[in-house]
Amino acid sequence: MHQRVYITRYSSFLPGAPISNEAMEEHLGYVAGKASKSKAIVLRNNKIQRRYYATRSDGHIVYSNAELAAEAIKRLWPQGPEHALENSEIPDILACGSTWPDHLLPSHASMVHGVLGWPPMEAVSFGGSCLSSFGCLKYVYAHLKSGLAHRAVVAGSELFSPALRAEQFEEEVKKLAELEAEPFLAFERDFLRWMLSDGAAAVYVSREPGEGLNIEIQWMELVSYAGQLPTCMFIGGMWDAQGVLHSYRAFSPAQHAAHSMFAIQQNTKLLSENIVRYGGITLQKLIRKYNLNPEQVDWFLPHLSSMFFADKIEAELRQIGFPVPREKWFTNLTETGNIGAAAIFCFLNEMVQKNLLKSGQNILVMVPESARFSYGYAWLRVL
Repeated sequence: MHQRVYITRYSSFLPGAPISNEAMEEHLGYVAGKASKSKAIVLRNNKIQRRYYATRSDGHIVYSNAELAAEAIKRLWPQGPEHALENSEIPDILACGSTWPDHLLPSHASMVHGVLGWPPMEAVSFGGSCLSSFGCLKYVYAHLKSGLAHRAVVAGSELFSPALRAEQFEEEVKKLAELEAEPFLAFERDFLRWMLSDGAAAVYVSREPGEGLNIEIQWMELVSYAGQLPTCMFIGGMWDAQGVLHSYRAFSPAQHAAHSMFAIQQNTKLLSENIVRYGGITLQKLIRKYNLNPEQVDWFLPHLSSMFFADKIEAELRQIGFPVPREKWFTNLTETGNIGAAAIFCFLNEMVQKNLLKSGQNILVMVPESARFSYGYAWLRVL
């Protein structure tokens, strides 16, 4: 017998005070002592006004990625996390997603589990970027729906700021200067410095409704187009002259530094050409599969890396015959920055805190991931 599955608790954790557009380069540092050439253009397009960093201006890391996730998870219990132990609310599964965990090994979920100090349980991690926490949610949804588990905690967290700091690019700009080239970062590496933010968010998922506002997961879908499309965003590699992406393992530590291989890089041309179009292709299939009607949508939650894509997504929805007016959209991108895997749970938490959700409403969630072009969609119903 298939169980019903509910999201019953919501939380988020954004570290420190918000950083304004004017203060961010001072906080992250000036590469080669010079102001970025792309910052103003990128900020004008993404419309982000504030973001959060788990690092101080001197580079000290205040919260690890695992600690960010744990802070969000603890906030699922306003009475304190010990309430979970006292009231038998410890989950069967802890599922954690992040673009950039603290370690290659152990897994991210194992490290979060360690920070929490919870009893033995199943701990699973999903890789990727923005879609990693969505994959975690689908994993626990399937387990709860099939009866393999009773309750779960899912967290998305990101710690980007250490990799955005100016000192991370010192060797690269030094090499450029030695070659008598302009010591400015390539746009593919620089523009993400002005978009990404640190933070975490979590949800509690159960086969039983909770005391507060409950959201039933009605269906979830994940689709990858890696078989048709090339890599768009990556960490830990470098293109060769033939356009083949090679792993950092093929290079020496000196080459890692000289080419800023552990910066987040994105092919903006590939992104612009494909991210919205394949999201529309995916949604068209789901419209047919689930017999969806745009009139059924009360809220549309698109994860956006930049507000630059909002008009393009709106146009794509109209083009495929599924228009959703802007007044039904919700995003907090401009106030939080792009917090990647944490974003979608952060949306839900803010909507609950602001009492925006009403009984009977339907929520369409869309989470695109540009790394190798993957998409997640979900249909949620407010009880």
